[in-house]
Amino acid sequence: MTAKTVLIVDDEAPIREMIAVALEMADYRVLEADNAQDAHAMVVDHQPDLLLLDWMMPGTSGIELARRLKREEATAELPIIMLTAKGEEDNKIQGLEAGADDYITKPFSPRELVARLKAVLRRATPRGVEDPIEINGLLLDPVSHRVSAHGKALEMGPTEYRLLQFFMTHQERAYTRSQLLDQVWGGNVYVEERTVDVHIRRLRKALGEAHQNLIQTVRGTGYRFSARV
Repeated sequence: MTAKTVLIVDDEAPIREMIAVALEMADYRVLEADNAQDAHAMVVDHQPDLLLLDWMMPGTSGIELARRLKREEATAELPIIMLTAKGEEDNKIQGLEAGADDYITKPFSPRELVARLKAVLRRATPRGVEDPIEINGLLLDPVSHRVSAHGKALEMGPTEYRLLQFFMTHQERAYTRSQLLDQVWGGNVYVEERTVDVHIRRLRKALGEAHQNLIQTVRGTGYRFSARV
Protein backbone atom coordinates (compact mmCIF):
# COMPACT_ATOMS: atom_id res chain seq x y z
CA MET A 1 0.00 0.00 0.00
CA THR A 2 1.51 3.36 -0.96
CA ALA A 3 1.80 5.93 1.84
CA LYS A 4 -1.11 8.34 2.13
CA THR A 5 -0.18 12.00 2.46
CA VAL A 6 -1.58 14.04 5.37
CA LEU A 7 -1.28 17.84 5.58
CA ILE A 8 -1.12 19.10 9.19
CA VAL A 9 -2.28 22.72 9.56
CA ASP A 10 -1.65 24.18 13.01
CA ASP A 11 0.06 27.40 14.10
CA GLU A 12 1.67 25.65 17.10
CA ALA A 13 4.91 23.93 16.04
CA PRO A 14 5.07 21.49 19.03
CA ILE A 15 1.59 20.15 18.17
CA ARG A 16 2.52 19.76 14.49
CA GLU A 17 5.68 17.94 15.51
CA MET A 18 3.85 15.57 17.89
CA ILE A 19 1.28 14.72 15.20
CA ALA A 20 3.95 14.36 12.49
CA VAL A 21 5.93 11.84 14.59
CA ALA A 22 2.79 9.78 15.30
CA LEU A 23 1.77 9.76 11.62
CA GLU A 24 5.25 8.93 10.31
CA MET A 25 5.41 5.99 12.73
CA ALA A 26 2.10 4.83 11.25
CA ASP A 27 3.64 5.06 7.72
CA TYR A 28 1.96 8.27 6.53
CA ARG A 29 3.71 10.94 4.50
CA VAL A 30 3.44 14.29 6.27
CA LEU A 31 3.25 17.88 5.02
CA GLU A 32 3.04 20.85 7.39
CA ALA A 33 1.68 24.40 7.25
CA ASP A 34 1.28 26.95 10.04
CA ASN A 35 -1.37 29.15 8.42
CA ALA A 36 -4.43 28.81 6.18
CA GLN A 37 -2.90 30.64 3.20
CA ASP A 38 0.12 28.31 2.94
CA ALA A 39 -2.15 25.34 3.61
CA HIS A 40 -4.42 26.23 0.68
CA ALA A 41 -1.43 26.51 -1.68
CA MET A 42 -0.09 23.14 -0.48
CA VAL A 43 -3.48 21.46 -0.96
CA VAL A 44 -3.56 22.67 -4.57
CA ASP A 45 0.08 21.81 -5.31
CA HIS A 46 0.54 18.54 -3.41
CA GLN A 47 -3.03 17.15 -3.39
CA PRO A 48 -2.82 15.46 0.04
CA ASP A 49 -5.16 12.59 0.89
CA LEU A 50 -6.37 14.20 4.12
CA LEU A 51 -6.21 17.50 5.99
CA LEU A 52 -5.74 17.79 9.77
CA LEU A 53 -6.90 21.33 10.38
CA ASP A 54 -6.67 23.41 13.55
CA TRP A 55 -9.79 25.44 14.31
CA MET A 56 -8.13 28.51 15.84
CA MET A 57 -5.32 30.11 13.85
CA PRO A 58 -4.17 33.72 13.41
CA GLY A 59 -5.57 35.30 10.24
CA THR A 60 -7.87 32.94 8.38
CA SER A 61 -9.34 30.37 10.76
CA GLY A 62 -9.42 26.66 10.10
CA ILE A 63 -13.18 26.72 9.72
CA GLU A 64 -12.97 29.43 7.04
CA LEU A 65 -10.37 27.38 5.15
CA ALA A 66 -12.57 24.26 5.42
CA ARG A 67 -15.52 26.19 3.93
CA ARG A 68 -13.35 27.51 1.10
CA LEU A 69 -11.97 24.05 0.23
CA LYS A 70 -15.46 22.52 0.21
CA ARG A 71 -16.70 25.30 -2.12
CA GLU A 72 -13.96 24.74 -4.70
CA GLU A 73 -14.61 21.87 -7.11
CA ALA A 74 -11.01 20.59 -7.14
CA THR A 75 -10.86 20.25 -3.33
CA ALA A 76 -14.51 19.57 -2.41
CA GLU A 77 -13.85 15.86 -1.84
CA LEU A 78 -10.75 16.34 0.35
CA PRO A 79 -11.36 14.68 3.76
CA ILE A 80 -10.90 17.09 6.69
CA ILE A 81 -10.48 16.37 10.41
CA MET A 82 -10.79 19.47 12.61
CA LEU A 83 -8.41 19.78 15.57
CA THR A 84 -9.53 22.04 18.37
CA ALA A 85 -9.37 22.78 22.08
CA LYS A 86 -13.06 23.64 21.96
CA GLY A 87 -15.22 20.82 23.23
CA GLU A 88 -18.59 22.53 23.19
CA GLU A 89 -21.35 20.85 21.21
CA ASP A 90 -22.21 23.87 19.02
CA ASN A 91 -18.60 24.21 17.85
CA LYS A 92 -18.55 20.56 16.84
CA ILE A 93 -21.75 21.07 14.86
CA GLN A 94 -20.30 24.22 13.25
CA GLY A 95 -17.18 22.29 12.23
CA LEU A 96 -19.17 19.44 10.73
CA GLU A 97 -21.49 21.86 8.93
CA ALA A 98 -18.43 23.55 7.38
CA GLY A 99 -17.65 20.21 5.72
CA ALA A 100 -15.32 18.54 8.24
CA ASP A 101 -15.50 14.73 8.15
CA ASP A 102 -14.54 14.33 11.79
CA TYR A 103 -13.63 16.35 14.83
CA ILE A 104 -11.03 15.68 17.51
CA THR A 105 -10.64 17.72 20.69
CA LYS A 106 -7.25 18.59 22.17
CA PRO A 107 -5.64 17.06 24.13
CA PHE A 108 -5.84 13.76 22.27
CA SER A 109 -3.65 10.67 22.18
CA PRO A 110 -1.68 9.95 18.99
CA ARG A 111 -3.30 6.49 18.89
CA GLU A 112 -6.80 7.99 18.88
CA LEU A 113 -5.81 10.43 16.13
CA VAL A 114 -4.36 7.68 13.90
CA ALA A 115 -7.47 5.50 14.45
CA ARG A 116 -9.81 8.37 13.50
CA LEU A 117 -7.66 9.25 10.50
CA LYS A 118 -7.72 5.65 9.21
CA ALA A 119 -11.51 5.54 9.55
CA VAL A 120 -11.97 8.80 7.61
CA LEU A 121 -9.58 7.70 4.85
CA ARG A 122 -11.36 4.35 4.56
CA ARG A 123 -14.68 6.13 4.03
CA ALA A 124 -13.12 8.62 1.60
CA THR A 125 -11.38 6.21 -0.78
CA PRO A 126 -13.85 5.50 -3.59
CA ARG A 127 -14.04 1.90 -4.72
CA GLY A 128 -11.85 1.27 -7.74
CA VAL A 129 -9.53 4.26 -7.23
CA GLU A 130 -6.67 1.96 -6.18
CA ASP A 131 -7.37 -0.73 -8.78
CA PRO A 132 -4.68 -1.27 -11.43
CA ILE A 133 -5.54 0.05 -14.93
CA GLU A 134 -4.54 -1.99 -17.98
CA ILE A 135 -4.73 -0.92 -21.62
CA ASN A 136 -3.19 -2.99 -24.45
CA GLY A 137 -0.61 -4.56 -22.10
CA LEU A 138 0.27 -1.23 -20.43
CA LEU A 139 -0.38 -1.60 -16.70
CA LEU A 140 -0.45 1.22 -14.13
CA ASP A 141 -0.71 0.24 -10.46
CA PRO A 142 -1.77 3.25 -8.32
CA VAL A 143 -0.97 1.45 -5.06
CA SER A 144 2.68 0.63 -5.81
CA HIS A 145 3.14 3.60 -8.24
CA ARG A 146 4.58 1.20 -10.82
CA VAL A 147 4.07 1.08 -14.58
CA SER A 148 4.83 -1.94 -16.74
CA ALA A 149 4.48 -2.92 -20.39
CA HIS A 150 3.71 -6.59 -21.02
CA GLY A 151 5.19 -7.42 -17.61
CA LYS A 152 8.38 -5.36 -18.03
CA ALA A 153 8.83 -2.42 -15.61
CA LEU A 154 9.00 1.04 -17.19
CA GLU A 155 11.09 3.85 -15.69
CA MET A 156 9.60 7.34 -15.59
CA GLY A 157 9.72 10.47 -13.44
CA PRO A 158 6.98 11.48 -10.96
CA THR A 159 5.48 14.08 -13.32
CA GLU A 160 5.31 11.61 -16.20
CA TYR A 161 3.67 9.08 -13.86
CA ARG A 162 1.00 11.60 -12.77
CA LEU A 163 0.42 12.59 -16.40
CA LEU A 164 -0.01 8.95 -17.43
CA GLN A 165 -2.32 8.22 -14.50
CA PHE A 166 -4.49 11.20 -15.42
CA PHE A 167 -4.63 10.12 -19.07
CA MET A 168 -5.41 6.47 -18.28
CA THR A 169 -8.27 7.47 -15.99
CA HIS A 170 -9.61 10.06 -18.50
CA GLN A 171 -9.44 8.29 -21.86
CA GLU A 172 -10.86 9.38 -25.22
CA ARG A 173 -11.05 13.05 -24.34
CA ALA A 174 -8.90 15.87 -25.70
CA TYR A 175 -7.31 18.15 -23.10
CA THR A 176 -5.68 21.52 -23.67
CA ARG A 177 -2.22 22.18 -22.21
CA SER A 178 -3.82 24.56 -19.72
CA GLN A 179 -6.25 21.86 -18.50
CA LEU A 180 -3.40 19.38 -18.12
CA LEU A 181 -1.38 21.93 -16.12
CA ASP A 182 -4.33 22.41 -13.73
CA GLN A 183 -5.03 18.69 -13.35
CA VAL A 184 -1.48 17.32 -13.14
CA TRP A 185 0.67 20.19 -11.84
CA GLY A 186 -1.98 21.96 -9.73
CA GLY A 187 -3.49 25.40 -10.23
CA ASN A 188 -0.98 27.17 -7.97
CA VAL A 189 2.10 26.25 -10.00
CA TYR A 190 3.26 28.81 -12.52
CA VAL A 191 4.83 26.94 -15.40
CA GLU A 192 4.71 27.59 -19.13
CA GLU A 193 2.24 25.61 -21.21
CA ARG A 194 5.14 24.35 -23.32
CA THR A 195 6.34 22.47 -20.21
CA VAL A 196 3.49 20.05 -20.94
CA ASP A 197 5.03 19.29 -24.36
CA VAL A 198 8.39 18.48 -22.74
CA HIS A 199 6.80 16.00 -20.32
CA ILE A 200 4.61 14.46 -23.03
CA ARG A 201 7.79 13.85 -25.05
CA ARG A 202 9.46 12.24 -22.00
CA LEU A 203 6.39 10.13 -21.30
CA ARG A 204 6.20 8.87 -24.88
CA LYS A 205 9.87 7.97 -24.71
CA ALA A 206 9.34 6.09 -21.43
CA LEU A 207 6.38 4.18 -22.89
CA GLY A 208 8.47 3.01 -25.83
CA GLU A 209 7.39 2.06 -29.33
CA ALA A 210 4.66 -0.34 -28.24
CA HIS A 211 2.60 2.25 -26.34
CA GLN A 212 3.77 5.78 -27.21
CA ASN A 213 1.01 6.09 -29.82
CA LEU A 214 -1.63 5.92 -27.05
CA ILE A 215 -0.83 9.57 -26.38
CA GLN A 216 -2.15 11.39 -29.41
CA THR A 217 -1.56 15.00 -30.41
CA VAL A 218 -4.82 16.79 -31.18
CA ARG A 219 -4.00 19.66 -33.54
CA GLY A 220 -5.22 23.04 -32.34
CA THR A 221 -6.23 21.61 -28.93
CA GLY A 222 -3.63 19.57 -27.04
CA TYR A 223 -3.49 15.86 -26.26
CA ARG A 224 -5.70 12.82 -25.93
CA PHE A 225 -5.13 9.30 -24.56
CA SER A 226 -6.78 6.72 -26.80
CA ALA A 227 -6.36 3.08 -27.73
CA ARG A 228 -8.10 3.82 -31.03
CA VAL A 229 -5.92 4.57 -34.02
